[in-house]
Amino acid sequence: MADQHDPHSGLHSERGALAGEHPGRAANPVIKVHDLAWLEFEKPDLARAEVFARAFGFTTTLSTGHELHLRGTDPGAPCVLVREGARSKFRGPAFRAAAPGDVLRLADATGRKVTGLPGTLGGVSVDLPDPSGLRVRVVSGTDELAALPPQDPQVLNFGHEVGRVNAAQRPPRAPARVQRLGHVVLQTTKYRQTLDWYLQHLGLIVSDFLFHPRRRGRGPVMSFIRCDRGATPADHHTLALLLGPANRYVHSAYQVADLDALAAGGEYLRERGYHHSWGIGRHIEGSQLFDYWRDPDGFMVEHYSDGDLFDNTLEPGWAPMTASGLAQWGPPATADFLGVKPGKASLRELRAVFSALREDNEFDAQRFLGLLKVARS
Repeated sequence: MADQHDPHSGLHSERGALAGEHPGRAANPVIKVHDLAWLEFEKPDLARAEVFARAFGFTTTLSTGHELHLRGTDPGAPCVLVREGARSKFRGPAFRAAAPGDVLRLADATGRKVTGLPGTLGGVSVDLPDPSGLRVRVVSGTDELAALPPQDPQVLNFGHEVGRVNAAQRPPRAPARVQRLGHVVLQTTKYRQTLDWYLQHLGLIVSDFLFHPRRRGRGPVMSFIRCDRGATPADHHTLALLLGPANRYVHSAYQVADLDALAAGGEYLRERGYHHSWGIGRHIEGSQLFDYWRDPDGFMVEHYSDGDLFDNTLEPGWAPMTASGLAQWGPPATADFLGVKPGKASLRELRAVFSALREDNEFDAQRFLGLLKVARS
């Protein structure tokens, strides 16, 4: 009986699907994307955004006063594109196609046009609206930035396995150098429709489903979704979708070298007065070490390290969604992270609840009650 109540037992495949539940993948997707390419935002103050980005661990590749490109140390495209706008807004994700012809194949299947990207990026794109109305880009042929010198992980002594002798451990209190973009989490009022759209159009596959406690029969309310690279392992989730009262960005995550980089980088941010949301801890779904911050525009961003990698043979896990089940260890999830901290953001979410309950979508009264139970669990 203990295993039924312990969120740290049976963390993945031991809790598989029941007969008739969602399979977590499309039988014949249009294409299979390889990874996230970048995320796009609008912000009114690009100078302020760049100061935070450098403290968080990004490197600037373009800064014009009207546009800002931010990258990690890994080779490839920038991680984040920020354009000047009247107010802060998430514009959408861009996914990298696995093969050059996939952009044309997706455009043909959806009746969309292939367009050239700006010279600062290179390559081509097809832009699609997902069922929530978010613009989703699939890109190919973009310019490849060369790798930058990485932040080396610390040499550790593991019990009796000694790797460091006659040397003290002194991780620098400096920005954690972002290596790459890992994932983005989105909330949608049309969860099942949006989930199926990403699986069908982009060939993504589900790693884990979450359902409201004692409401599994109504289906999942969150999914952690990875790229299908066949036998090549991919991040546990590149995209996560959550049913909620509004269509919005939740957070994005960026990989760093190790726990010391994450922790020392967090101290660097804290000393400069930036807002810490939650951490440090280790998640259950995905297993990664995490630390969450908010940028000056209120967007939540995550440093993470040591995440799970799955190939395409692993079937989805199923688990109840609880606040206490978000981490294997670490401090309890904060009101800020859960979106219930008193303030403007929670008031907007409350107004969204009343609006969503009046509209025709998947967020009904029972889902609202289930979400309240999650926040209290």
